[in-house]
Amino acid sequence: MTRVLVINPNSSTDVTASMDRGLDPIRAVCNLSIESVTLPEGPPGIETQAHIDSVVLPVAALIKREAADAYVIACFSDPGLALAREVTAKPVVGIAESSFQMALGLGYRFGIVSIRSVSIPRHLRYVRQVGLSDRIAGDRAIDVGVTELGGASVIDRVVEVGRQLRDEDGADVLILGCAGMGHWREKAEQALGIPVIDPTQAAVSRSVALVSLGYDKVA
Repeated sequence: MTRVLVINPNSSTDVTASMDRGLDPIRAVCNLSIESVTLPEGPPGIETQAHIDSVVLPVAALIKREAADAYVIACFSDPGLALAREVTAKPVVGIAESSFQMALGLGYRFGIVSIRSVSIPRHLRYVRQVGLSDRIAGDRAIDVGVTELGGASVIDRVVEVGRQLRDEDGADVLILGCAGMGHWREKAEQALGIPVIDPTQAAVSRSVALVSLGYDKVA
């Protein structure tokens, strides 16, 4: 069976399990194997540039040793995406890049709900890099760490920050800026009344499309 490998570059198995549950709606409508794995060499959460840089080579090594028809790097900084695309001829997508592309089809100006304020400059740099500076409404942080995203009070912060992005910054679609935040998508949409993107769902959907159209066979 065709295999899509979803790589969580941090070492938190709870984050992997949480993001994997969000992929069940995609599994229900496609005849592909979608498998989520944890990078044991990674930090518990990827929250700094040092964390990002530390997983670039391990992610590439994992891709080289794990055969798949497409790969997803499931961290919002898309760590090692360029290198990964050099070590395999198969499609490799990042969740940030994929969520930006999905947002363009759902609204005109997107807002990013980040985990930490320190992440915001890095996100904005990436948005500039992909040429979408005129499509981002804003980026605001909930100031919660990766390993704390399962807490019941987190959704309150997500909604609060999402409301600021919608009402003060003019966002008409929101992106949850961490793979570990994706399970709050449905509740956030219900509370805010605008589309909310789980970036891992966006990336896996994109991978499924690429494989279904045969791009995994183009070397």
